[in-house]
Amino acid sequence: MLLLQFSTSHYCRKARLALGYKQITYQVENLTPALHILRVKPLSGSHTVPVLLPQQKNCPAVVADSTEIIRFLETYQPDPPLYLEDSLQQKEALRLEDYFDEFIGTAARFVYYQFRANEGKQIDPSWMSQIVIATVRSQYGINANSAKIAAQKIADAIAMLSEFWQDGYLVGDCFSVADLTAAALLSPLGLIPAYRQSYPWLFERITEIHQFCNEPLPKNWQAGLGGFPS
Repeated sequence: MLLLQFSTSHYCRKARLALGYKQITYQVENLTPALHILRVKPLSGSHTVPVLLPQQKNCPAVVADSTEIIRFLETYQPDPPLYLEDSLQQKEALRLEDYFDEFIGTAARFVYYQFRANEGKQIDPSWMSQIVIATVRSQYGINANSAKIAAQKIADAIAMLSEFWQDGYLVGDCFSVADLTAAALLSPLGLIPAYRQSYPWLFERITEIHQFCNEPLPKNWQAGLGGFPS
């Protein structure tokens, strides 16, 4: 299998966590933002990543979007499962997946790129990194005001997570697509010291999920503890 991705995208991280959790061997092809359209649009008809090319018999040629990738993987390799047996619990897990996809993942992007454009610039001050940051901020309209609104959405999500993640799972009594999605889409905040210091339990949980999904933590993860590279 081949995963077309942006290496820094938390939505692509979601797909990698699912592949790792199911212990599926795959390769990645890292694309360049903007230029990636030339690669993915002829395949999926869309300009977004991740895009999975299963390259297996009796499988679709292309699966686009992290949610659709997980749905495909559940059919391709049901064990270990990310979907829950109980229909009501599974409905809730999918609702939470959608909530994190549509609201919290986008909010995390706003907060993260606002941070990287300011006090977090020293994490990677290279001109290439700064061009990518500027491009993303322009594309999504990220500024101090929009990042402030996004931060409130994240605060609401963390308050909800605090009721479940400190001693269990988001739905039922086992790991599911809801937990995986939350860990992936909140992971960019792990590079921001204010979040790491305020919610250590959150990032301990995200670290645990990465470990049993066989996925490395984001690059510069230690920088979130305040130790920026010099």
